[in-house]
Amino acid sequence: MSKFTKKKSGDLPAISTASLPDIVFMLLFFFMVATTMRETTLMVQNSLPTADQVEKLDKKDLVMYIYAGKPSQRYQQKYGTEARIQLNDKFADVSEVQSFIYAERDSKREELIPYLTTALKVDKETNMGLVSDIKQELRKAEALKINYTTVQGDPTANK
Repeated sequence: MSKFTKKKSGDLPAISTASLPDIVFMLLFFFMVATTMRETTLMVQNSLPTADQVEKLDKKDLVMYIYAGKPSQRYQQKYGTEARIQLNDKFADVSEVQSFIYAERDSKREELIPYLTTALKVDKETNMGLVSDIKQELRKAEALKINYTTVQGDPTANK
């Protein structure tokens, strides 16, 4: 006759590490796809005004951004508290807007140039005089497709 032996309780089977590289690569791939890098560092205060009729832009790669507003706390010591223009990662004067537009056009393919849009991200506390000056420079550069970036909301809250 054979003897029956009891199984020892508490023994766990060894964990299989065969699928561990697959899991690591799936996580790596997920974070590579899900992560976006910022194109520019915001150097101005930018609390956008609200609007009730808002449309999203289709192709963000065909948009040239011009930021306007007071310098953020970090830059107020050097640049003061007057509203300034930011083009890419540096403060600029109104006269530099035209050369910025030409440089952006030169960096795009020829067939995409008619579809370029200029987006103004202007702080709601910025004077309209600065915005008018920017628009005059855009007219000189023949950048006539302008978009004002806003936030969805009640437009009466801007007062």
